[in-house]
Parts: sequence; C-alpha cells; structure tokens
Amino acid sequence: MDKLKFYSYPSCTSCRRTKSWLKSQGVEFNEQHLFRETPSAEELRKILSLTTHGIDEILAKRSKEYKDLDVDIEDLSLSEFLNLVIEKPKLLRRPILTNGEKIVIGYDLEGLRGITDNRIEYTAQIS
Repeated sequence: MDKLKFYSYPSCTSCRRTKSWLKSQGVEFNEQHLFRETPSAEELRKILSLTTHGIDEILAKRSKEYKDLDVDIEDLSLSEFLNLVIEKPKLLRRPILTNGEKIVIGYDLEGLRGITDNRIEYTAQIS
C-alpha cells in the first residue's frame, strides 16, 4: 500500500498537530503543501469521492477566502468548482489526509487512528 498523502499548510495549527501525531506514531506519509502544490482537478475529484458530505466537507467556510467569494458555490458545476479551488486553494479545509480509500479532513484523532490502525498493527506484528 502507498504511503499516506498529507495535504497541509505549515502555518496551520491543525496541520502541525496532525503531522506531530503521525510522526509520534511512526506513520510514513508524503506531504504536499496545499498552496504551493495545489491538488490537481483529478486529485480533488478523488478527494471528493472519498467524502461522505461532498463539497461541504472540504470547504473552509469560516475562511476569509470563502466569505469574500462573489459566487454561490451551489450554482457552480463540478468543473467550475474544481477550477475555483485550484485558483483559490485557501478554500480547502486542512489538513487533508488520505490513503486512497479513506480520508480524514482536519485534526480528527479518531479519524487518524482509523486511517492508520492497519499500518501500525502490521508494523507491530513484524517487530
């Protein structure tokens, strides 16, 4: 199985907490800076496909970027939404952590345990 993909922003408290927890558990991950290496439309589609609440789950609705939008997200097609997020990545909640089958958005300890349990148990069995 591939390493976890960790979309983050270093100044984000939740990102730092998540990264610290992953490291403390010995979990390997590939980190991608959300603003310097904005996820592609294909990556965003995959992220959305793993959510249970779709667009609402990944939008940072309390962010200044979201509040300053002059467009109603509900009126956008999926392609228009993806292009908007690529243009304005601060619209994304963070961090985003995925193994390709599951996703955790924000600092969610229960979610982190769920997405990493198999890896940790597998590592422990080998030792």
